[in-house]
Amino acid sequence: MKRRQAIKQLFFFAGGLVIASSCIRKKEESSIALNNFSITGEQEDLLADLCEAIIPKTDTPGSKELGIHLFVLKMLDDCHSPEEQSEFIKELKGLKIQKGEDSDRYLAYLEKLDEDDLFKRILKRRTIQGYMNSEYVMKNLIVYEMVPGRYHGAVKI
Repeated sequence: MKRRQAIKQLFFFAGGLVIASSCIRKKEESSIALNNFSITGEQEDLLADLCEAIIPKTDTPGSKELGIHLFVLKMLDDCHSPEEQSEFIKELKGLKIQKGEDSDRYLAYLEKLDEDDLFKRILKRRTIQGYMNSEYVMKNLIVYEMVPGRYHGAVKI
């Protein structure tokens, strides 16, 4: 083996290690950068399961597959008051549901909450908003027509 080829392969190997290590997510950290609060990876997964209970996977992708829980976290971080953020995170950290349980338990937990509960209100509203504004829904489920739309010239009134 020639020296140049050996050095070249060494650099490729070192570059691959750097890229691979940046792709591995630690369970202690969230996969999204948040400015006003922090959650663990386990709590993020729990939030993903709660969002999946609201919009489950059927013949269309569910909220977990579309990453709606990340949208919920980002909207909570950017658009809600510090009081709402702290109450939401406190409720999320206090959940006694274990990750990976069936979605019926998550749904039962959400149904048990009062409609005026801040956690349920934010979670449900932001999950639906994220799903309706997702790329999948906008491209595949909503029919878009260019402006001015269709022309109906002779319509009896």
